Amino acid sequence: MTAIKEPSFRESVDLMFNRAAALMDLPPGLEEKIRVCNATYTVRFGVRLRGQIHTFTGYRSVHSEHMEPVKGGIRYAMAVNQDEVEALAALMTYKCALVEAPFGGSKGGLRIDPRKYEEHELEQITRRFAYELAKRDLINPSQNVPAPDMGTGEREMAWMADQYARMNTTDINARACVTGKPLNAGGISGRVEATGRGIQYALREFFRHPDDVKKAGMSGSLDGKRVIVQGLGNVGYHAAKFLSEEDGSLVVGIIERDGAIYNPEGIDVEAVHQWIVKHGGVNGYPDATHTAEGTAVLEEDCDILIPAALEGVINLSNAERIKAPLIIEAANGPVTAGADEVLRKKGTVIIPDMYANAGGVTVSYFEWVKNLSHIRFGRMQRRQEEARHELIVKELERLDRYLGDAWSMSPDFKAKYLKGADELELVRSGLDDTMRIAYQAMSEVWHDRDDVDDLRTAAYIVSIDRVAKSYRAKGL
Repeated sequence: MTAIKEPSFRESVDLMFNRAAALMDLPPGLEEKIRVCNATYTVRFGVRLRGQIHTFTGYRSVHSEHMEPVKGGIRYAMAVNQDEVEALAALMTYKCALVEAPFGGSKGGLRIDPRKYEEHELEQITRRFAYELAKRDLINPSQNVPAPDMGTGEREMAWMADQYARMNTTDINARACVTGKPLNAGGISGRVEATGRGIQYALREFFRHPDDVKKAGMSGSLDGKRVIVQGLGNVGYHAAKFLSEEDGSLVVGIIERDGAIYNPEGIDVEAVHQWIVKHGGVNGYPDATHTAEGTAVLEEDCDILIPAALEGVINLSNAERIKAPLIIEAANGPVTAGADEVLRKKGTVIIPDMYANAGGVTVSYFEWVKNLSHIRFGRMQRRQEEARHELIVKELERLDRYLGDAWSMSPDFKAKYLKGADELELVRSGLDDTMRIAYQAMSEVWHDRDDVDDLRTAAYIVSIDRVAKSYRAKGL
């Protein structure tokens, strides 16, 4: 029997784009312009470490400049290559268009295993990489704004922002050159949790649509739904934590590098997170059954499957055995094009990556706006809001005294109502609004068109249409 060839991640993105574009009435030239990657810069630079020069290879790909600046993360991983970076840049274009963030799509990567280097060595490497990109305007507040991705975080973004500022000493907007920075370096409250929080808001919105829930063969709300999470990094950890602590979902399985743990009665996500921090993996965690073959747990019985780590974990080799009626793609490209087809035929509902994990770029957008406006959200209006609320509370208190036992305010009403929104609350509000509106745009296409039978195709149609309109407005 001949083995079925799995399309690469890049081919998967192109296949999914083509599937959506075939259902649209785009001029052939414009369709090609939207699909292809504008430019990819490859850099090979040397850094003197441990008494010798080490050469590193990095990439920065710009997929579409229908809006500028372009936006997208920088990942540190040994598997980084040009094809992957270009596919991720394309996803960023569609993702930004879907959630109406005013950016084109970009992506970067450095072929490196960050765990093999000391912190001061990583700083040297990161600063040199940032220098190589910045001198070609591939880091620039008005042209190209990177963010964290796999293998990078606040620390690396702070180094990059500082390197850019050193090279552009008179640029008043220098802090806006990257997002995902620490709070004390121009970051924004809620950025670290943003992608995981976006997963939670996406699922909440899905469960507000009974017809959509019914398509997945489910009913009710998130409360009591059994969840399996693959990858307890930043995204998987926050998504699992919020769903279990705030929505009553039951996390029954967690898959990590060193295998997986499973407990049908539920797993304490915070306890597992602390265990991983201390021991480097899930092996030995006492309150669940450990399985060395972690990917097998993807196939366990559950309501919601959250692949939150690598590309292609759900593929033609295991798609038939996936039991979850609902998959939400927290990672980029965790379901291959081949597996996507198998799952759709089975009736599995997939909430696609370009929508599901857009929480990161949405809050990055808020951070970029904060950096350009040079003021934190809520600073101007918070106390004024509290003062106006106090007027109402005083009137209610007067009524309270007048009416006596016949009427009274709830015990904690006053404290809750008087508190004006701080930056974190405003960020969460903006993210929730973004995820709701983007889902509604996808869902409308999904329901209104007979030729669209899944959310991914609907998401691509919404995104491609918006990119096409931007190009037309530019005169293309």
